[in-house]
Parts: sequence; C-alpha cells; structure tokens
Amino acid sequence: QLQSFETELSVPMLAEKEGGSNTCRGVFIRAPAILEVGQDVEVLADCPVPAGRPSITITSGEGLEDQVYSKDRVIVAVRQGNILATAFHPELTSDSRWHRVFLDMDKESQAKALAALSLSASSNDADVGSKNKAPDLPIFE
Repeated sequence: QLQSFETELSVPMLAEKEGGSNTCRGVFIRAPAILEVGQDVEVLADCPVPAGRPSITITSGEGLEDQVYSKDRVIVAVRQGNILATAFHPELTSDSRWHRVFLDMDKESQAKALAALSLSASSNDADVGSKNKAPDLPIFE
C-alpha cells in the first residue's frame, strides 16, 4: 500500500446537490484510475497525478507489454444513469454527501419507475379489454 494517499478533490456537484464545500477528502488505497469515459458518462471528479508519478503504468498480467499513460489528471468519480463509481473510498471519511447522492439516485430511479408504470397503466386502460392485463414492467437505461 505504498501508493495509497489522501487528497482534497474539487467536486462542485456535491455542493450543488448536498450543500457544503466544493471539495471533499479523497482516500485512495491502491486506487484505480479512470482513463477514458464514453459520451453518456458524467465526470464528477478528477485528481492530479501525484508528484513524482508523471505517468500511469498498466500491467496486463498476461505477459503483454505494459501500457503507459502520461496524464496530469485522472478521472476518479463518474456517473452513468443510475450507476455511480469512485476510485477512492468515500466511506472512510466523515463526509456523508457521496452516500446521500447515491441514495438520491435510487429515489430518482424509483420515480422514473413509478412514472413508467403510470404511463403503462394509462395506455393499458385505453385499450379495449385490457383491464385484466398486468402492466408492463418499465425498462431502465
């Protein structure tokens, strides 16, 4: 665990959604780095590469050559739909805002599910003879 570290992260989304500071403490223990994201992935936080480590080396473990990425910053928190991923351990600090964001994501998913069920039920009511038909389950992205 020689490469474990702590640092302050700038996360304006936490302040917008949960109040408090624009920063949070990031506890990194043998942390992975997110090097690329797709277009539909929201980057929530990034982190400077620690001094003395100008590049990130990825070992395949299968006898293949290492891949070296030279970056000043790496992505450490992302969200895609109802999935939240962090490269650090928010549970190791006293800041509970990440946990509240995660719980709020569940509430958003539940609201979408109820809305989808309502739409499904109202469209079923419009169909003749569909009163005994069970509503379709919603499909989540």
